Amino acid sequence: MADAMNVGVNLEAFSQAINAIQALRSSVTRVFDSLKDGMKNKETLEGREKVFITEFQDNLQSVNRDLNELERLSTLVGRPSESHPLHNSGLLSLDPVQDKTPLYSQLLQAYKWSNKLQYHAGLASSLLNQQSLKRSANQMGASAKRRPKVQPSTLVLPPQYVDDVISRIGRMFPDMSIELFRPNGTSAVLLVTLGKVLKAIVVMRSLFIDRTIVRGFSENVYSEDGKLDIWSKSNYQVFQKVTDHATTALLHYQLPQMPDVVVRSFMTWLRSYIKLFQTPCQRCGKFLQEGLPPTWRDFRTLEAFHDTCRQ
Repeated sequence: MADAMNVGVNLEAFSQAINAIQALRSSVTRVFDSLKDGMKNKETLEGREKVFITEFQDNLQSVNRDLNELERLSTLVGRPSESHPLHNSGLLSLDPVQDKTPLYSQLLQAYKWSNKLQYHAGLASSLLNQQSLKRSANQMGASAKRRPKVQPSTLVLPPQYVDDVISRIGRMFPDMSIELFRPNGTSAVLLVTLGKVLKAIVVMRSLFIDRTIVRGFSENVYSEDGKLDIWSKSNYQVFQKVTDHATTALLHYQLPQMPDVVVRSFMTWLRSYIKLFQTPCQRCGKFLQEGLPPTWRDFRTLEAFHDTCRQ
């Protein structure tokens, strides 16, 4: 294939032509440098003019000489062969009307999209393998239609186990108080008070966190009938942002085999807001951006970022 690419091209002359181009550029640079420097200091005006004219003529002659050499070598380089070793794909970049038929750019975009698709498919495969969704050949038969639906193990844990997990998490964080309510039987609702910064209502089904509402420390979290208000949003934009980020965190922390680890990880992430108004953004270093503090916390490092700085 290398021989096919070299047909009709004198590689030695091509290398000399590149050196000639570099020499020509250097000669032109010296011409402009001499014009920029002007006449150097001499004892008399006549001496300065004479030296300047002499140097300028020498530089012009050097440019002319290098240009002639480049033209001579260009005739020796030759023309490349008409055959293209890349076959049809090598012709895409030669389209003279790029705006009307942008095949080459579309090919590159498709390649990038294919790489992203492969990456996300790998992530999806790992998540599906964690949930043990593999089925045997017998289960995929006709009897699989009559098989009763199995409930996930995270939804049938005993309430005593849930209470024990919540109490252990409460002992881990002294600056975070957790109150547990069961307004509708076995389902638990947590009222998390983080210092004097915020209050979070965490609605759970067994150890599965269903939703989270974050409000300010001074806001009322109870409805008119005395029950926890699990629907109303905060009156402050900063805590509305934190609520949105908490919903994103619920989608991030997913480990069905160990639900207690998921709850502990989420509470650790929520506790990182203990200095919501005292921590600057790790990207821009500012405390406020558009009137809001850094409301985003990294899921791995728990560092603070503004919503626009995290991207």
